[in-house]
Amino acid sequence: MISTGDLKKGLSLEMDGQLLTIVDWQHIKMGRGGAIVRIKLRNLRTGSLTERTFDAGERFQRAYLDRHKVQYSYSDGDTYYFMDQESFEMVPLSTEQLGDVKYYLLDGMELEVAYYKDEPISVDPPITVELTVTYTEPGFKGDTATGGTKPATTETGLVVQVPLFVSTGDKIRVKTDGGTYIERV
Repeated sequence: MISTGDLKKGLSLEMDGQLLTIVDWQHIKMGRGGAIVRIKLRNLRTGSLTERTFDAGERFQRAYLDRHKVQYSYSDGDTYYFMDQESFEMVPLSTEQLGDVKYYLLDGMELEVAYYKDEPISVDPPITVELTVTYTEPGFKGDTATGGTKPATTETGLVVQVPLFVSTGDKIRVKTDGGTYIERV
């Protein structure tokens, strides 16, 4: 059991029969009343976000997640298959479990899968991924001075806002936490 003073981002909790992870939290001290803690939680099984408020000093059941290194193998419709690097077993995950991570998967990519009581829950992607632009409108000479952006579709189907000088066939580096363009590689 952990108290509200031990909370931090990324911590996993078991609450009301659900497996949740802390996305953000705030400790708020009221003028005359007691302190409260406002927590933004993500359900690890469904991916939905909720915000809840608790009194300071309340205790929570911590959920311990095991992490295994896996390699992305292939997808078959709505199911994505990963090979465990230690046991060489195939781990299937659905599109709902992956969420937006499916837009960053490349063949042979090494990732980590989070397990809770031998049940695969989610995949942790790397911080950045290098993707090839498959389609974008052409930029015109002189457009780069304005600092404008345009949409670009990558090889995985992700649409990213890129600077006007990026063209089809370029490799770009993208942050996986928000799907934002970093640089051309």
